[in-house]
Amino acid sequence: MSYGQNEQLRMGFLTSIEDAERGFVGGLLVTNRFGRPLEFHCTAPVKPNRAQTILYGPTLRPFVLSELIGRTLIDKIGVKPHLVLLEFGEILGLRQHVPIPVGCLVEETAAAGAVCIGKFWIETNLEYPEDRTEIEKFSKSIPAEANLIEPFDRVREALDETLRLGAVRIA
Repeated sequence: MSYGQNEQLRMGFLTSIEDAERGFVGGLLVTNRFGRPLEFHCTAPVKPNRAQTILYGPTLRPFVLSELIGRTLIDKIGVKPHLVLLEFGEILGLRQHVPIPVGCLVEETAAAGAVCIGKFWIETNLEYPEDRTEIEKFSKSIPAEANLIEPFDRVREALDETLRLGAVRIA
């Protein structure tokens, strides 16, 4: 998905937290290129049952985080991001379920061919080489001093607060 010269870049920051009693809760914060919030959504808790835990095995967490939480949030959000950034590389499979470039923040040495944005590195799903090209285009619109980790902190804090208040609403 390309964006026009007159359109402001919108970035999505998708992450989740795991509550021992309630399960996984995900949040998606869409910001402008300066990190100002445009829209936020979170999911209701998703708690796999014992049978699912056994049957899915090591693929359970990526399945829950990408297909159940990530796809739901991206489908439901009104202000669609041009790029979705993740904290967890294990959910880069989300890209198979959404039409938006997806990338994961990584350490410089962690991923060969990662895209550099300011002082951060973004790894993409290798099945979608066009995402790397799109992210390189987007990088020109992101200030070099932008802190791409900080929005994830905001999402986690909002999820913690939502769980604390017991007011989790379905995305």
